[in-house]
Amino acid sequence: MKTERLRTWHAVDLGLIPYPDAWDLQLRLVAARSQGRMSADVLLFLEHPPVFTLGRRGGRENLLVSEAWLGQSGIAVVQIERGGNITYHGPGQLVVYPIVHLPSVGLGVVDLVDRLEDVMIRTGASWGVPAGRNPLNRGAWVGMKKIGSIGIAVRRGVSFHGLALNVNLDLKPFGWIQPCGLEGVGVTSIQAEAGKPVDIADVKRVMQAHIEAVFQAELTSVDRQDLSRLADLSCTEAEPSSVGAASCRDG
Repeated sequence: MKTERLRTWHAVDLGLIPYPDAWDLQLRLVAARSQGRMSADVLLFLEHPPVFTLGRRGGRENLLVSEAWLGQSGIAVVQIERGGNITYHGPGQLVVYPIVHLPSVGLGVVDLVDRLEDVMIRTGASWGVPAGRNPLNRGAWVGMKKIGSIGIAVRRGVSFHGLALNVNLDLKPFGWIQPCGLEGVGVTSIQAEAGKPVDIADVKRVMQAHIEAVFQAELTSVDRQDLSRLADLSCTEAEPSSVGAASCRDG
């Protein structure tokens, strides 16, 4: 028997986008969604150029190289309002930011995190990677190696930030930090675990199918221009990032 879809979400593929631009877009979308000027929830699919981000629990103490050296290498360290500690983003890592009005879909923050973990675990399994959960930290793990991270913030009932799944990225920068503030843990990727080339476009397509199954949602693809029209972003100012937001931890 066919399962009835409960909701429709917009899926936007932003490609490779600088972290500040994606952050600003999230804040604008959160404002539009919370103010009722955007009626549908949105998932942003993207990659970032190299950047380290610090969550609400900080993380500079877990940076193992100097910020001056990173600056010379062109890699920024950005403090943001998501839950968690320090993590790294770079090309080859699939990032998904769910701009979802949680009360409308009957989800709490922990529910959202649980389902995002499930999405990453299912996606890894599609390539034969036995990912799972670890009581040490939220996210997706292969043994004691982390393959996917989650850091969420919520403002006026709308979630933002999200998940980062390592697909085929260079893992070396993770050696410059203690990921998520944890000692003695490793970091891996789908490609490293599968032992063969893995294309991020394929992972994106498969992940979208898993999102539909886990969240009982139908994803409809829209481009950046359509998103701007749907959210009326031309008249939307991003709310200051210092505004209080609930968060769920990770790094």
